[in-house]
Amino acid sequence: MRVTRAQAEANREAVINAASRLFREHGFDGIGLKDLMKGAGLTQGGFYKQFESKEDLAALASRRAMESATRRWSSVAASSSDPLRAVIDLYLSAGHRGETADGCPLVALGADAARQSPEIRTPFQDGIKAHLQVLEELMPEQGEPHPDEKAMVVLSLMVGAVTLSRIVTDENLSNRLLQAAANEVKRLAPLSDD
Repeated sequence: MRVTRAQAEANREAVINAASRLFREHGFDGIGLKDLMKGAGLTQGGFYKQFESKEDLAALASRRAMESATRRWSSVAASSSDPLRAVIDLYLSAGHRGETADGCPLVALGADAARQSPEIRTPFQDGIKAHLQVLEELMPEQGEPHPDEKAMVVLSLMVGAVTLSRIVTDENLSNRLLQAAANEVKRLAPLSDD
C-alpha cells in the first residue's frame, strides 16, 4: 500500500520525535534503528526512505531536542513574574533530574555528543547559544561579570549540577547538588526577592 506524501512526512516527524526522546534515554549508541522505528510505531523498512543514515536522524533529533528545551525555558520564563527564578526552579529540580527521556539534552547527551561528528554537534552548539540567549535576557544588568558571561557560568553550573545529580545514587547528595547550584546561581544573578 502506497503511503501519501502527507503520511510520509507525518511518519518522518514521528521518527524524529521518538528518536529525540529515545536518544536522550539510551544515548546515541544505546539504541538501534529497529527500536528507534518501533518507538515511532513504524517498521525499520521505511527508515532509509526518510533518512540518509542513523547519524542524519541523530542530528535531526538533537536539533529537535535542543529546540524543545529552549522553547520550554522561554515558555516558563514568559509565564512567570520572576522569569529567571522560574527557569532555575524548573531546571534544578528533582522532577527535571528524573526526566531522562524528555529532560535537557545537554545533560542526557552532552558527553556523548562531544564524541560525535560535527553534523551532530552543530545542533547542540546552536542549542547552547539559544539557551545562553534566554539566560542573558534574564540576567540583571548590574554587577560583574557582564550578563553574557553570567549566562555562560549559570548554564555551565546548572548542566553540571543536573548531570552530577543524575549520576549519584544517594538521593540526599543528589538533592544537595541541585540546591547548591541553585544557591550559587542566585548569588551570581540575584533574583527579585533575594
